[in-house]
Amino acid sequence: MAIYKDVLETIHMLERENLDIRTTTMGISLLDCFGRDHKAAAGRVYDKITRLAKDLVQTANEVGDEYGISIVNKRISVTPIALANASSTEEWLLYAKALDDAAKAVGIDIIGGFSALVHKGCTASDETFIDAIPYALAETSNMCSSINLGSTKSGINMDAVRKMGPMIKKTAYLTREQNSFGCAKFVAFANAVEDNPFMAGAFHGVGEAENVINVGVSGPGVVRTALQGMEDATADEIAEVIKQTAFKITRAGQLIGREVSSRLGIPFGILDLSLAPTPAIGDSVAEILEVMGLERCGAHGSTAALAMLTDAVKKGGIMASGHVGGLSGAFIPVSEDNRMIAAVEDGCLTFDKLEAMTSVCSVGLDMIAIPGDTPDETISAMIADEAAIGVINNKTTAVRVVPVYGMKAGDKVDWGGLFGSAPVMEVNGFDSSRFIGRGGRIPAPVHSFKN
Repeated sequence: MAIYKDVLETIHMLERENLDIRTTTMGISLLDCFGRDHKAAAGRVYDKITRLAKDLVQTANEVGDEYGISIVNKRISVTPIALANASSTEEWLLYAKALDDAAKAVGIDIIGGFSALVHKGCTASDETFIDAIPYALAETSNMCSSINLGSTKSGINMDAVRKMGPMIKKTAYLTREQNSFGCAKFVAFANAVEDNPFMAGAFHGVGEAENVINVGVSGPGVVRTALQGMEDATADEIAEVIKQTAFKITRAGQLIGREVSSRLGIPFGILDLSLAPTPAIGDSVAEILEVMGLERCGAHGSTAALAMLTDAVKKGGIMASGHVGGLSGAFIPVSEDNRMIAAVEDGCLTFDKLEAMTSVCSVGLDMIAIPGDTPDETISAMIADEAAIGVINNKTTAVRVVPVYGMKAGDKVDWGGLFGSAPVMEVNGFDSSRFIGRGGRIPAPVHSFKN
């Protein structure tokens, strides 16, 4: 019981510094729901989700209230829906609406898993699935989608990458009345993980159990506060404080996650300790970098500071829990971090600098608004660049960009809530179409050949 006492003391100590359980995500396998009759299969999908997740929100709220720590989001991830092997947009929309309706029925915030894994190639069914994504995102409100386009073991599927630009632009057009918000619910991955509890990229991998609880913890404000007053500290001293703080946050998250899983009678999966910012003042990853000594996030040194932060967070988490997974590190979503927004508006943080920083952060180019007239091939090229960073460095990378219909660089878009607002960023205007048009597959790097 001593560890529980320590955790509760930690929670009490940090309660004013935006420490929260960012998400409790229930993973559900749908492999037993799929079949040739897609209308019936979609019905089974709805029934299984609503049966298994009916108590998720109530239980998470009860645990949060009892322990005095907020569980901000309650979410569900499911088996990649592309495995249903449908053959038309109409059939895929049956599944999209089943997921969305189930999410609303059980009262969760978001459901993820309208996803496909095409890192080495697309089946005929995958092709129709990709074509259906814009309509699925436009006709649902609580559902997220993702595609895994590459991996260190297989290389990058450039045929699929080529399809991403037009697909994202179509989504932007179909949701233009909501500032192209449909694009904020889609992520293009390389090296996607099967146990990620964070949206929009969460899905329940085929190697996962029937039903699990995964937890995502976040506390940028806690880390920022821990570093204040360390003006004369060396880099290794700062890293040690971050590691110790991450250890405490992880302990708190593990306690809450295991309590939720115990009450639901569902196995505990993993704890993802990713510092995920929100638009709230003081809940910023960019501000941590500035407390380290940078005038603005994006200044030279930002990549080094972010690398140290991400590594120290992972080390602290691994020390605190035997089941750290997901992405674990630090997210840098522009629209969800008020100091990052300020850095963009000041001209300090550019698109190219963000790309450099993605080589050491948790994921990649995240929640970035770009001009609505950005060419399809340019968006596909952004995705290819991020996939290359992930594949070569054996890490997860992703792209979630929003070409906001009718907006240009310098405009500002507001999506509200957790998604926040963002300045529309300028992108490189030179042409990438000949390269993207080649298609094919970028081979796996030489260091992938390990058996």
